[in-house]
Amino acid sequence: MSDRILVVDDEKNIRRTLRMVLSSEGFDVMVAASAEEGLARLEREAADVVLLDVNLPGIDGLEMLRALKRSDPDRMVVMISGAASVATAVEATREGAFDFLEKPLSRERVLVAVRNALQLRTVGREWRELKEREDRRHVMIGDSPVMKVLREEIDRAAPTSARILILGESGTGKELVARSVHESSERSAGPFVKVNCAAIPEELIESELFGAVKGAYTGADSSRDGKFLQADGGTLFLDEIGDMSQKAQAKVLRALQEGEIERVGGSGTVKVDVRVIAATNKDLTAEVAAGRFREDLYFRLNVVPLRAAPLRERPGDVAKLARHFLEGFRLENNRPPTRFAPDALEALSAHAWPGNVRELENTVERLAIMTSGSEITLADLDRAGVGLAAIPSAPGHAGGAEDAGPPATSSAWIRAEGGLVAARRRFEAEAIRRALREADGNVSRAARLLGIDRTNLHKKIQVYAIGETTGGTP
Repeated sequence: MSDRILVVDDEKNIRRTLRMVLSSEGFDVMVAASAEEGLARLEREAADVVLLDVNLPGIDGLEMLRALKRSDPDRMVVMISGAASVATAVEATREGAFDFLEKPLSRERVLVAVRNALQLRTVGREWRELKEREDRRHVMIGDSPVMKVLREEIDRAAPTSARILILGESGTGKELVARSVHESSERSAGPFVKVNCAAIPEELIESELFGAVKGAYTGADSSRDGKFLQADGGTLFLDEIGDMSQKAQAKVLRALQEGEIERVGGSGTVKVDVRVIAATNKDLTAEVAAGRFREDLYFRLNVVPLRAAPLRERPGDVAKLARHFLEGFRLENNRPPTRFAPDALEALSAHAWPGNVRELENTVERLAIMTSGSEITLADLDRAGVGLAAIPSAPGHAGGAEDAGPPATSSAWIRAEGGLVAARRRFEAEAIRRALREADGNVSRAARLLGIDRTNLHKKIQVYAIGETTGGTP
């Protein structure tokens, strides 16, 4: 589809000339003799760029410019005038005009202005779409009781300068919590810098955090800033702080105490203004007791503890998260609309997620890619390794044959188990036990029987404290 241009000018010859020039370059051109006519035209049809004369009968060009920018701040407007003063041009620019052209109009000048306006409009649209996708990635989804408590705690802690320690299992969204704190704080205009302490080799963690001077180590061809300096004026998120070496812990402690850092190989100190938020999936009190984590650093970091709850404590949020992830992947990959069948959402909510939100997100991405229809069904979940394979009888049901008794999906059995969440966990644990027995304890074979990967099965075995082998090879 051609880009559409609206020309608003009370001179017939100007309208005709601009229509000829722009149409010859492949643009779709609309014309209007007054601001009133132009505004009415825009109510019926959209325009990518407006060429607008300053001196118009009735509503003048500057007044129409203001109206256009009020209705759409991103609208591209190029002002044109035959007797404009510098003051008029300045005012038009201040009101949001993209460019200002003087009559008599040059063909090349008009085309350059229109093409530049279209290019900026495209860049702006792409930037907004990118920002929207990025914002979607960083939003905290869920209204379960534990999420409501977490949001209340963030609202209280974020405006302060207190250091925060975020606790939670892997995949629970600790980075999202840290970003939420940052964005709700007085430092929101500053940088948010993340460091995964577990992903950086011990010999490089100091230079990564504090920077290094030229020649400090082999390959240090120039001086470089570390994450503390990059986060100056903002927030530094130290993820997996429990995996940091003792030597690096000592330097972080000094940075927190003194508000200054020293580059590797340097002799002087540099002042930094950074709010530190740390996170870990480890029990730091146990790490302190074992001598692997400095007690003084632990107390410095643990001013305000926040807990990211595992997904098993917020099953009511699973459906909302799944729909959110599915829509995000659809937009990112320009896929047609897809939705979950109601029973598929129920199965996702009843499923154990030892990898928490991260595992759910990965699963939904796989479903979004591999599902060809417009609806994700239970069969699709089974193929993705998250279906609940049928078990003929309720786990633990007293009876003669192993498979005798009422079905595990009956509402009576679910009520007897204490509700859907408890029943689901009992159901899945029994399914794993039976698969392991059928596979003679071979975990890989049991995983194939259940339709899940071996690593996922190992995680579930740990979650349910199931003995892995009964005589075969794990």
